[in-house]
Amino acid sequence: MDLLKAFSAKQLKAEPPVAEVGDTVRVHIKVKEGSRERIQVFEGTVIAKKHGGIEETITVRRVSYGVGVEKVFPIHAPSLEKIELVRHGKVRRAKLYYLRSRVGKAAKLQEKL
Repeated sequence: MDLLKAFSAKQLKAEPPVAEVGDTVRVHIKVKEGSRERIQVFEGTVIAKKHGGIEETITVRRVSYGVGVEKVFPIHAPSLEKIELVRHGKVRRAKLYYLRSRVGKAAKLQEKL
């Protein structure tokens, strides 16, 4: 068990990116295509945070061409370049799964001042 703790402590990022539920974020991910590597950006609303420590993840949702797209990003993954905060959202829930059934302006969140 100590080996597992030592391995996971080594993989943890010193400064993990800060993203709270309700925030609109821009996630920069390293994508490897053959021998090339590029940065892909995914912008959306954080609808869930799960777990903690090495297995901490955030779920980011956006609507692209009328289709809802959700991606789960591990916070401590080496492929995660950075998380850019676009705006803070005012929410009263830990999980915003109710946004899946809403479209248009009903799916918008108020900005936290």
